[in-house]
Amino acid sequence: MSASFNSNFSGHDGQKCTKGLCANPSAECLEKESKRLNIGLMNNMPDGALEATERQFLSLLDSASDGMSICLSRYSLPGVPRNEFGSRHISQFYESAENLWDTQLDALIVTGREPMTSNLAREPYWESFTAVLDWARDNTYSTVWSCLAAHAASLYMDGICRIKSDNKQSGVFDCARVSDHPITAKTPSCFKLPHSRWNGLPEDELTAKGYSVLTKTADAGVDTFIKQEKSLFVFFQGHPEYESNTLLLEYRRDVGRYLRGETNRYPLMPQDYFDRDTVIALAELEQEATTRPCEELLSEVSRIIEKINIENTWHSTAMCIYRNWLQYISAQKNLRLQRTRGKVEAFGVMTRMPTPTIPISASPSSDLAASSHGPGTISISANSVLTVL
Repeated sequence: MSASFNSNFSGHDGQKCTKGLCANPSAECLEKESKRLNIGLMNNMPDGALEATERQFLSLLDSASDGMSICLSRYSLPGVPRNEFGSRHISQFYESAENLWDTQLDALIVTGREPMTSNLAREPYWESFTAVLDWARDNTYSTVWSCLAAHAASLYMDGICRIKSDNKQSGVFDCARVSDHPITAKTPSCFKLPHSRWNGLPEDELTAKGYSVLTKTADAGVDTFIKQEKSLFVFFQGHPEYESNTLLLEYRRDVGRYLRGETNRYPLMPQDYFDRDTVIALAELEQEATTRPCEELLSEVSRIIEKINIENTWHSTAMCIYRNWLQYISAQKNLRLQRTRGKVEAFGVMTRMPTPTIPISASPSSDLAASSHGPGTISISANSVLTVL
């Protein structure tokens, strides 16, 4: 079927489907309902990446929907700093995270953002983030924590601190499947996925705290890992949702930061991403920029990269992983609906049972007289009956 944004913008659209079910739905009706998924996107990305992130996740969910109808609602965390454009876009299309408390969603996707402090627990949105995590644990079938959100979630849940690398882990990395799980079913044993991060989580600490590592890379450590709580939490240190040019745009942004003097380190080129001629041209430009940095050189970077065509070598794997995720959510929803149906049927049988009558011996002195058998007991004449409701 397809994925689309929630146009209702009420914060409660996720409740509609369940309320639309009849009192005793058929198995066919339950199966159909389980394929209608309401998913929230908690988009914490910087202002310039808001729309691109929306597009990436919507496109990936759409391609992975495979017979399911996905309604995607957008949410934002209070405390995330925004410029004028970002604030306007959020006010037009997003609900506040606080509206989740009264909303029924099947699943949630939470993105990260570049931190303002070295300690994630000191970020201005930390309290709101942890409240969302607590809500998601009890109110979703599954939640995806993307990149820095995965770091923040594991820090809050289990005190696992991320470790900063000497260089940014950027590029398209070879990943290997290291354990079996429905989330990675039918994926190749080895595949490629984009990564873009300075920090990583130590595998030994994750496994010691009950996380299961599903995939990892030789160059950048753990890739995908999970933890089963009341909700299945899925953590990506990489970015399956990235479009073909996302790493290119990030590289250009980071070069611009160096040329403007905002950082003193020239960025490394994304690994296994550019073709050979582009690598040579960008390496020559890097040598000139580090010798004579000036912002005018950024136009030369743009000239080089705007000519290249990046092949998306990870889309098929990303689509498979997210299809598995959607199918897991659908299956869990179906189980809940089946249980609800069973309870309705059981209650219906009880209400249709004939009302039993039970003769009770009584005092011969009266048709209905109080007895001394104890508090709350009565004696009823032999010709009387007590109806049990």
